[in-house]
Amino acid sequence: MISLQNISKKFDDTTVLNNVNVTFEADKTYAIIGSSGAGKSTLLRCINLLEKPTQGQVIVDGVDIVKEKGQLYAIREKIGMVFQNFNLFAHMRAKENVMYALLKVKKMSKEEAEKEAILQLERVGLGHRLNNYPHQLSGGEKQRVAIARALAMHPKAMLFDEPTSALDPEMTQEVLKVIKSLNHRGMTNVIVTHEIKFAQEVADVIIFMNQAEILEITDTKEFFKQPKTKRAQEFLANMI
Repeated sequence: MISLQNISKKFDDTTVLNNVNVTFEADKTYAIIGSSGAGKSTLLRCINLLEKPTQGQVIVDGVDIVKEKGQLYAIREKIGMVFQNFNLFAHMRAKENVMYALLKVKKMSKEEAEKEAILQLERVGLGHRLNNYPHQLSGGEKQRVAIARALAMHPKAMLFDEPTSALDPEMTQEVLKVIKSLNHRGMTNVIVTHEIKFAQEVADVIIFMNQAEILEITDTKEFFKQPKTKRAQEFLANMI
């Protein structure tokens, strides 16, 4: 379980998160939605301390990783992260990109790491692209390599930061299909997205943010049927 308690984040004089409280449970998928600048990506990045909160607690499996910095790297191994822009090593083939953390962090043998990398690339539909370099892959394929790389670590949680924002519509559907296949597999999935229809299809819970705050944490069906706040009602009216 992951719990963010009284989280605030400031960049100079700008408040990007204001006293945020939210708990993410295992085997549930959460979609964080809201207008640009609401603080969605910053909230996501606070979960594994890629952004350190100005104040508050980030509790993962009972450990406040803001205070217990010595456990941060062990915790990060349990939390996979998929970024907007793939973050692949350009000089490595797809298989090698997935193997890298397994070799360096998990200390697997080359044979074990290769076996795991092939398994995960096949899982995301890229068994035929094992030996291709990133420049030989489409945007959707690059993002699926990034997902395979995160899955290879066997995380307890997966964080997706606008995973389709750099993709065209056809490639977007490829990636969303893979993310949807991860639903209810025992992991916690947290997805920051502007794909409102996808959020409606895949998420168990909607987290609606506005101006650095969480306005609603609501069951997905309930949120899309009848949002509780006027701001959420206006947002949906503009998006759908």
